[in-house]
Amino acid sequence: MFFIRDGIQFPDVVHALKPNPKTNIQEYWRILDYMSHLPESLLTWCWMFDDVGIPQDYRHMEGFGVHTYTLIAKSGKVLFVKFHWKPTCGIKNLTDEEAKVVGGANHSHATKDLHDAIASGNYPEWKLFIQTMDPADEDKFDFDPLDVTKIWPEDILPLQPVGRLVLNRTIDNFFNETEQLAFNPGLVVPGIYYSDDKLLQCRIFAYGDTQRHRLGPNYLQLPVNAPKCAHHNNHHEGFMNFMHRDEEVRLSTPLELPLLVFLLGIKILIWFVLFTDQLLPLKV
Repeated sequence: MFFIRDGIQFPDVVHALKPNPKTNIQEYWRILDYMSHLPESLLTWCWMFDDVGIPQDYRHMEGFGVHTYTLIAKSGKVLFVKFHWKPTCGIKNLTDEEAKVVGGANHSHATKDLHDAIASGNYPEWKLFIQTMDPADEDKFDFDPLDVTKIWPEDILPLQPVGRLVLNRTIDNFFNETEQLAFNPGLVVPGIYYSDDKLLQCRIFAYGDTQRHRLGPNYLQLPVNAPKCAHHNNHHEGFMNFMHRDEEVRLSTPLELPLLVFLLGIKILIWFVLFTDQLLPLKV
């Protein structure tokens, strides 16, 4: 789950979580003051201040896709889906007092624990589970399944095991393989697509813009971000481009232009729908 369900509140959430802009001191009152105006944030707050709020380390913590995506079968059948990572070594957490001792002794304790475990051959492992829902059942619940501030009850929509992740080696260069890593929910593989989750729709656009600003327009050419399988696209030039292409530049054909215009129109329409309520008060 997450604090907000509306993407236009993202900047304000970030500002509330950052230190005091005048003193650079981290203060809870600013966070609580802002969140008190967002009753939908209560579930996330309950989770944060519960016993699971402070993970012991990376090996003993869960991972969540947060948003609702869709699975698309070859037959065309569509299902809503949520992704969950469950550590096979169990979930362990720290109390406030334990966190002060552990973090005070070594602020990189979680990273060191992960590194030492892999180096000793005790490879961390997570099982991948999914929850699925037929879009036809979306309105049959007493909550909005596409509301990112809600969770899907596991007794109604059970977890289904589909895979696992094993970390069997450490990285060789932190900057190349971690610092330049560019996560983006807008990048999906065939068979997985988006849903009408409002916050996801905003992130699809915002994260790509962020990575282009941070790493440059060709950030997807960096080895840590590039596809591992054979691929082809029409990307050319741009700052820090290092993909060798010896074919002639192929501009959009007349048949492709209407499609490009259509996609641009869809993007504008999505933003209009998402932000209409916020823009209407600005009209004279």
